[in-house]
This record gives sequence, structure tokens and C-alpha cells, in this order.
Amino acid sequence: MIFKPTADDYKLIGLYTGKLTVALGLIKFIPAITSLFFREWNTMLDFLIGAVACIALGLFLQILCKTKKDMDWAHGLTVAALSWVIAMFMGAIPLYLSGHFTSYIDACFDAMSGFATTGLILIQDIDHISHGLNMWRHLTMFIGGQGIVVIGLTLLVKGTAGAYRMFVGEAREEKILPNVIQTARFIWYVSLTYLILGTLSLTAIGIIEGMPPLRAFLHGIWIFIAAFDTGGFTPQSQNIIYYHSFPYEIVTMIIMVLGTMNFALHYALWSGNRKEIRKNIEIISLVITTSGLFAIAAASLKASGAYSGVASMFRRGFYQIISAHSGTGYSTIYASQFLTDWGPLAMFAITLAMAFGGSLSSTAGGIKAMRIATFFKAVRQDARKIMSPAATIVIEKFHHIKDLVLEEKFVRNSMIILLCYVIMYFVGTIAGMCYGYPLDQSMFESTSAAANVGLSCGITTPAMPTLLKVIYIIQMWFGRLEFISIFALIGFIIARFRGK
Repeated sequence: MIFKPTADDYKLIGLYTGKLTVALGLIKFIPAITSLFFREWNTMLDFLIGAVACIALGLFLQILCKTKKDMDWAHGLTVAALSWVIAMFMGAIPLYLSGHFTSYIDACFDAMSGFATTGLILIQDIDHISHGLNMWRHLTMFIGGQGIVVIGLTLLVKGTAGAYRMFVGEAREEKILPNVIQTARFIWYVSLTYLILGTLSLTAIGIIEGMPPLRAFLHGIWIFIAAFDTGGFTPQSQNIIYYHSFPYEIVTMIIMVLGTMNFALHYALWSGNRKEIRKNIEIISLVITTSGLFAIAAASLKASGAYSGVASMFRRGFYQIISAHSGTGYSTIYASQFLTDWGPLAMFAITLAMAFGGSLSSTAGGIKAMRIATFFKAVRQDARKIMSPAATIVIEKFHHIKDLVLEEKFVRNSMIILLCYVIMYFVGTIAGMCYGYPLDQSMFESTSAAANVGLSCGITTPAMPTLLKVIYIIQMWFGRLEFISIFALIGFIIARFRGK
């Protein structure tokens, strides 16, 4: 029997959703201050309107839903899923007011793409947008990469059992430190440390390449944010091609790899456990799949004669594989070149790289390296069972921060999420084909949206069908939160009408 939600259930969800909405509103003052510095008065007003709207809604929800009770798992997961929808609608306000979008749904598309660290865009005339708007676009990726709930835990929400349940609702499966607030702050500590180092490196390269210092700094901070949070937004329409710099490409690849690593692995390395990088099952899985997929792509590209020489293959081929596998979406080729230069086999390799994704509890999307490794470990375990005597107990082990036994519950959970991703990739592909796009292009774009990557072969444009935009928004939302919290929200809505 399904129980109908009570008034207390609504209050708990409304209260914590309100807290997270206020936190989002406070962050909008950063692009407002940026606009003030550059005297972009209209843009500053857009963000002040957006900030006031967020804070007003958040305070209203907190006053209306005041309660001292703590959340259970259903509440925490529902808050996580609902907060991302509200963040999309509220985050789209300054985007739409900027005048660079043909409709509010297009602004919502880019807002969800930013928060979900996807990188697909519908913004128009990107080369001439304001500094404040560029700051907000990239901040959405920094917020989404670390997590909207992590923002709230850091700024406004006390460390309760319910706080941990919201944290898990954002597809953060590992509590790195004993307290979830400490975990959230460690994530910020790592991110901000890399932000300083990465920004300085990219700024230095930009200045050496001839950019004015202030412009080099702004591009450095924006490119770092989108690379580390595996998002893929850039301040220029040409993406990474704009910089025409091999050092820039090398640094962004390093940042992308750091962004796709599990924060628990970051903690192990920062604690002095350097051996973990060689023993960790996720790193081993990423190395194997990256190497294999690049070999397939390189063989196809060499056969077609698309790129000649090792340097060209590295900058055009390997860079795209790393960008796709990490879920970043940075590109050193134009979208049309996937169709004209790469061919079906190389495009299939890129599609698989996007589908596989990065690590658990990182800023990356996709199925994740741990689940890919778990699948093959489970297959090997079953094969060993078949080949062993009936009474034999077969135990499969792996190493992730510590030595672990492959348990049936973990395998089951991993396979459910893996299957959900495959179904979502398939649904998006069918949707694209229904609008007349070829199979390979539909699969490429659907996987890019659902795995939160952002690479495009040309389908994602302001002119594409509105329903397809909505489907991609839903895919980005599901992909970033990894289904469970959204299923909880759907269950809550069903219980509202069918519960007893």
C-alpha cells in the first residue's frame, strides 16, 4: 500500500528546498558584482532580479514550511531532485533577460546544461555576451559539479542525517569524511585549490600566447571551471580551437582528468597514499577503456586519412576521446568534422567513451568506470562459478581505497543504474530519429546529453524541435542525478494522488 504524503512531508521538502534556493540566490551576486566591475549595468540588473527572485522564493518556502523534524531517505532524495528543477528555472532568469535566447525554454536548456555540467548550448552570439553572463554560465558548472546540495550544506544547512540523504540524492555515494558537512567542505577545498593552480596556469599560457592579462585571467578561470567540473562551456563559439595553443590543450586535458577522478581518490592522494593511483579499480578501468577506444578511433582515422602525423592524431583524436570519456565536451575540432572527417567507426568510439563516463562521486557523468568494472568482475565471477565444483565458494575482490569483496547487492545496484543509462541513451536516440536525424547522429547527441558530456555533431541548435530540447533537458537531469532521487520524486507525486 502507498501512503499519501502528510503535511509534515510537504513541510520538510519545502523547508530544505527553500534553503538550497536561497543559497543559489546568494551565488548570483558574484556575476552581479562582475557586471558592476565591467559597468555592464543591464546585465547587473538581470542578476539582481534573478538573485531577489531566488531569495524571495527560498525564504517564502522556509517560512511557509517551518518544521523542526529531520528528513528520512524519501525526503532527502526528493529535495535533491526537486532542487535541480527549481535551480534550472531560477538559473534561467538572467540568461533569458540577457536577450541571447530565442525563448525561455532555450534559457532553461542552457541552465540545466550548466548545472548538469553537460555543455550543450542554445545561446546565440556567444562571442559577444557580457562578462557577467559568462561568469554565471561557468558558475552554474562550478555549482553543479560540486553539487547544489553541497553548496547548501556548506553555506546554510546544518549537519543532520537528512543532510546526508540529500547529499546521496545528488549521486554522491561516498562520504569521504565521517561528517557530511566535512565531506562537502573537503570537496570545496580540493576544488578551490585546483581552481587557483589551474587558473594561474591557463592565465600564464594565455598571456604568453598574446592575450591581454585581464582577458587571459577571465578565460583561465572560466576554462578551468568548465574543465574541472567536466562541463565544457567556453567563452567563445570556437571552443578550445579558439586558443590555437598546444600548451592550453595539454593543461585542459590534465584538468579534465583531475575532474573525472573520484573525490575519495583525491582525498587518498592528498593524504599521502600515492599507491592508490595504481591500485584503484576505477583508474584501471578508465585507462583500459580510454586506451581501447582511442585505438579504435585512431585506426579508423588513420584508415580514412583524416589526420597525418602523431601530433595531429594526438590533438584531434586523443583530445576528443579524453574530453568525451571525462564527460567534459571540450573540442579541438568543429562539430561538423565529426561527420565529415571521423566516419562511423571513430564516431562510435567517441559515443562509447561518452556513454562510459568518468568516476563515481566525481564531477563526471555517464555509466561510470566503477560500474563498467563491476560488470566485467561479475561476469568473471559467474564464469568461475560455472567452471568450479558445485560446492566451491567463489569470491571476487577489487580495490577501491581499500580491498573490497564484490557483493551481490553492489552488483545489482550497479547493473540497475547501467541499464537505466542504456535505456535513456536508447530513448533519446529514437526521439532524434523520429525527427529525421540519422541513427549515428541521434545516438551521438542523445548519449552526449544523457551522459552530461556536451559534444555535438550539429543537432543541438536553437532551431531543433522544442520537444527534443525538452527530452535532452530531462536526459541531462536524469543523467546528472543518476535516477534514484528522481524516481523518489516521481514516487512522491504518485503517492500524492494514489496514496491512502
